[in-house]
Amino acid sequence: MITCLSFPLFGQAQVVVDDKYVENDVVSLAGKKGFSFSTKSGDFLFKPYALVQASAKFNRYEDVGLDTPYADKIANSGFEIPNAILGFTGKAYDIVTFNLSINAAQSGGALLQQAWFDVAVKESFRIRVGKFKTPFSHAYLTTLGETLFPVLPLSLTKDVVLPYSLNAVNPVFATGFDLGIQVHGLVNDKWNYQVGVFNGTGIGVNTANKTMSDDHDWLASLLYAGRLAYMPKGVMPTTQGDPSNLKDDKMSIAISTSYNVEAQSESSNDFRAGVEFSWIKDRFYFAAEGYWLNMKFTKRQMISKAINFWGAYMQAGYFITDKLQGALRYDLMDRNGTDMDGILNMPAIGANYYFFNSNLKLQVMYQYMGRTGHAKQADRDDDGLGVAIHHATAMLQYTF
Repeated sequence: MITCLSFPLFGQAQVVVDDKYVENDVVSLAGKKGFSFSTKSGDFLFKPYALVQASAKFNRYEDVGLDTPYADKIANSGFEIPNAILGFTGKAYDIVTFNLSINAAQSGGALLQQAWFDVAVKESFRIRVGKFKTPFSHAYLTTLGETLFPVLPLSLTKDVVLPYSLNAVNPVFATGFDLGIQVHGLVNDKWNYQVGVFNGTGIGVNTANKTMSDDHDWLASLLYAGRLAYMPKGVMPTTQGDPSNLKDDKMSIAISTSYNVEAQSESSNDFRAGVEFSWIKDRFYFAAEGYWLNMKFTKRQMISKAINFWGAYMQAGYFITDKLQGALRYDLMDRNGTDMDGILNMPAIGANYYFFNSNLKLQVMYQYMGRTGHAKQADRDDDGLGVAIHHATAMLQYTF
């Protein structure tokens, strides 16, 4: 439910709108009283929103892989603004929902975080067009301001290590925001499906720059993605802990897959598959995910061998009090491929404190990066390039 306060421009009556698709993937609007405009009949809703995050970070690395001899191996530490998002969302005539957001903390194409509209033929068949989250991974599809940790699992966001020197960007598991079109819907309040076609270039590109595939004459060099979720207890909220609702019982089991044709500067065709489980029960939250990446080089690269990677994590949160949530996570990543020994294991601990009646949230975490099973010291060093052994974050967040 979204309570909308009307203004003289649109009328005097207070309007209550119930629409699960009035969303923004940034801050939750459900049950929130905010600065909104609506017509008396509720045919049109316009709601601005904002999210600002300010962080203090500490990272300690090994010497190997650092371009500069940092003092005491400390790098990429200090203060930052991860996100400074201003946007608006709304609804028109029970048919179209829309959303647009600008992230002032980013630059280039990523400055435009989202821009989409969603057309409802019926609840079980909707069409979304524009820039939005691709259908892959519970961790990434969670509302940005409602994650258990201030930093996503590293296995999702860190690039893989390749045994070749290529003029390309090494892929990551997460496909993130992208431009495209998606068909999706909710069936019987238990099944949610998403099938879409995207550019495959990520959040930093807002232009059409793709072509036909050289390896597949009949296929355009785009990202093809889909996700199917089963929610036996009704619609699963896109949150990893909500202090205003500690009496919920929801569960989601989902599978997802995607194929990015001529991804990574046209050097490879990337196939991804994922399986996920998430559960909210009163004060308790739990999630587990596993994902697979098959990277097969295009013919022009003249490398016939494909490389497979995998990652997985488990995380849990519990509200110790109505304001304090404890958090644990264990993250695994086979970063150097299944043909080579060794994995990264990254345990993390954290806590979230919610300041009631002010929309403030404080998140703190510590993560350790360990390495296990590598055959050689050089393999161990390469696997940890660019990853801090000790990482700590304290982040204060405000939402409107």
